[in-house]
Amino acid sequence: MKKAGLIITAIMLVLALVGAFWTPYSYTAVSYDRLQGPSAKHVLGTDNFGRDILSRIMKGMGTTMSIAFLTVAIGAFLGTLIGAVTGYYGGWVDRILMRFNDAVTAFPTFLLALLIVSIVGPGSKYSVVIALSLVFIPGFARVMRSEYAFLANRNFVISARLMGAGDARIMFRYLLPNTTRTLLPALTIGFNNAVLAEAGLSFLGIGVSPPDASLGYMLSESQSLIVSAPWYVLSVGLAIVLLVFGVGLIGEGSKADA
Repeated sequence: MKKAGLIITAIMLVLALVGAFWTPYSYTAVSYDRLQGPSAKHVLGTDNFGRDILSRIMKGMGTTMSIAFLTVAIGAFLGTLIGAVTGYYGGWVDRILMRFNDAVTAFPTFLLALLIVSIVGPGSKYSVVIALSLVFIPGFARVMRSEYAFLANRNFVISARLMGAGDARIMFRYLLPNTTRTLLPALTIGFNNAVLAEAGLSFLGIGVSPPDASLGYMLSESQSLIVSAPWYVLSVGLAIVLLVFGVGLIGEGSKADA
């Protein structure tokens, strides 16, 4: 299962990396070949502006994956810091930070992302990254808090304290490596949630906007062409499904290995 996920994700990643430097056609170039079905010239057909769909998927895959990666990296980093401090120290530090964490998670995640994007300014991938990162921090903080609280009084931690190790060294040198069995699946789930959230925001028109390409925005474009150009929505939808499915299999495999 994990191997299959790695293969699928690797294919999506290769498409994104290649698309960053080369695409069969310019992903912004319009032509008179509008709504052409899949052919030798255009493997996945063209959209309503005559743009090559494969080229746009390659470029859009890179945009969507980079947003998801940055979102998870920032959210996991800050969430881990908060979770480490609250879980390790407990007491009033835990109560204050986790009450704030609970207040944030009380809001529906997607609605909170919509609000933050509206405040930061829609239409930019950086505003999407900022919004989703802030939304994802509480989830990672809660997961890591539980792990640190569970490990804080284990024998190897007590031994490290007796040997003179400082709190920072214990938290990140001794405890952090022991949280990977929980952190790795959380990262894959977070990545998939970021992909779907970015697609949702772009689908609503407040995420990534032209000239940038993203899978979510392309899905929004293709919804009115389901009958006249079904290959468009199928190609974009399949790309999103395969990306989420591949990363999901990696996460399930990581749980099994743990």
